[in-house]
Amino acid sequence: MNYTHHPATKGLGPIGTAQQKLSGLVMHTALLMSEQGLPLGLTSQAIWARPPKRPRRSAEARRKLPLEAKESAKWLQALQQTRAVVPPEAQLITIGDSESDLFALFDLARALGTELLVRAAQNRSVCEPEVGRLWEVMGRQAVCGQLQVVVSARKGKPKRQALVTVRFAPVSLKAPQHLRKTMGDMPLYAVLVQEEAPPRDVSSPLCWLLLTTVPVDSFADAVERIRWYGLRWQIEVYHKVLKSGCGVEKAQLASVERLLPYLALLSIIAWRLFWMTLLARHAPEAPCTLVLAAHEWRALYAFHHKTHQVPARPPTVGQVVLWIARLGGFLARKNDGPPGVTVLWRGWQRLSDIASAWLTFHPS
Repeated sequence: MNYTHHPATKGLGPIGTAQQKLSGLVMHTALLMSEQGLPLGLTSQAIWARPPKRPRRSAEARRKLPLEAKESAKWLQALQQTRAVVPPEAQLITIGDSESDLFALFDLARALGTELLVRAAQNRSVCEPEVGRLWEVMGRQAVCGQLQVVVSARKGKPKRQALVTVRFAPVSLKAPQHLRKTMGDMPLYAVLVQEEAPPRDVSSPLCWLLLTTVPVDSFADAVERIRWYGLRWQIEVYHKVLKSGCGVEKAQLASVERLLPYLALLSIIAWRLFWMTLLARHAPEAPCTLVLAAHEWRALYAFHHKTHQVPARPPTVGQVVLWIARLGGFLARKNDGPPGVTVLWRGWQRLSDIASAWLTFHPS
């Protein structure tokens, strides 16, 4: 969270690179989703300021530090907190990017009886069923099928379709040398997703090597794991909602102590907006009472239709989300597509005032 433009705020720490000289806070959030990608809430969130001057250590010295002394410990804490709030009868699969490729995280997941799906970053040693390094072992596996994958737009490049090959295999990873006294080999399943013939204008072909505790025994299993990993992008969208939609980086508060409760509150609001936006796409015919209180939908209906009479039957989620978006400036033209979170945030702020006025004039 970048607050460089608010230098008077006390307690901020460095973010970004040393050359950028940015200041702010670091946030690590665990977003709970359904298998269809509907955001269900937050299970863990840590926010902290880095110390102004961190000691310089060699790569070897950093490697020998206990995980609890590194920022990487956030992954273990988030996993523990998530496991504690999700009912044990639900299958919980934690999805992480390459930063979460921590041997200790797999060991903790095994101890907690939960599942993981992470993108590999380390070329670890494989001891079974083949001996070698992870990338080389997976490159020797037979192609089990091909798949079309959507690649998001990035750095001036438009969204595109990529044709990838898929390989999978069970692997047993050897613990890093400094952990072998406390951790044994780790049996996992690996899925290699590779774009082998990219278009000429693509400099970075798609290549994911996924590691998971969930069994992969067929091409269909591998495709499902790939689809699950595609849901990881939802956490990026959530943080965009928080920053671009809710504008949390515009807060002009005097200290980090005041920023923290503000960020906690806006994090819940951002989730609700994100959830409501996607719920309107997943279940547009559902009753709006799922997302609005009785006085909110009645006030919204009366304001939108310019009437004093409201129906006994509540409108649908799809209808009220469109009306809220219109309050935020959404034009709903034929080719506009569904409303996004920014217009919903603006509309939600207006609805709050409209709903308060409704309660004033309709106290019963």
